[in-house]
Amino acid sequence: MSKVLVLSVHPDDETLGCGGTLLKHINNNDEVHCLFITSGNGEQRQIIKKVAELYGFKSHFCLELKELILIDMPLCEMISQINSVINKIKPDILYIPNRSDIHSDHRAVFNAVTVCTKTFRYPYVKKILMCEVISETDFSPALMENAFVPNYFVDITSTFSKKIEILQLYDFELLPYPQTRNIDTMKALNRYRGSFINCEYAESFMILKMIDG
Repeated sequence: MSKVLVLSVHPDDETLGCGGTLLKHINNNDEVHCLFITSGNGEQRQIIKKVAELYGFKSHFCLELKELILIDMPLCEMISQINSVINKIKPDILYIPNRSDIHSDHRAVFNAVTVCTKTFRYPYVKKILMCEVISETDFSPALMENAFVPNYFVDITSTFSKKIEILQLYDFELLPYPQTRNIDTMKALNRYRGSFINCEYAESFMILKMIDG
C-alpha cells in the first residue's frame, strides 16, 4: 500500500491535474490525502468536504492561505505549513503543481514543496510527480524552459467518469466551450494523453524524483 499526498493549490487543481489517478490509487487501496493550500471563495469552501468524501480521502487539510498573493508570502512561512503536513502524513508519493504554470500561486507552492522533499530529511518520499493542470500548465510562456514534457502516464479510463462527476462540483470555476477549463476540453486533453499509451483516457506527469527500493 502506498501513501499518497496531493498538493492542491486551489480547490479543483487536484481534480484537473490528477483526479483520475487519485481515484485509481484509492481503488487500489492506497492511502490518499489532500492538502488544499488555499480554500478559494465561499462556494469552494462549502464543497471541499463533499469533494473529499467523493474521492474517499483518508484525510484532507486546508491551510486557508490567500489566493493570488502566495508569490509575495515569505517562503519560510509556506514551507513551515506544508512541511508540517508532509511530516504528519509521511507520503511516499507526492503530486505537486508544475514549476512553470502561469498562475503565480502554483509557482510559489512548487518552490516551497521542493524544499520539503530533500531526501536526507524526507527519506520516505520515493516519487514526486508534477501535474498538468489545464488552463495553467498550457498557458505558461512559450519558452523552452517552461515546456511540460510528460514522461509518466496513467490510464484513467476506468475512473474518468467519476473524475468528471467530481469536476462538475466546481462548475462555477468552469468556462464555456470552446474556452479552456471546461468539461469538453478536459475530455479532449485526457483523450489526447490516452493516445500516447493506447488507451481511451490518461493523465500525464513529469517525474521529478523516483527512488526504487
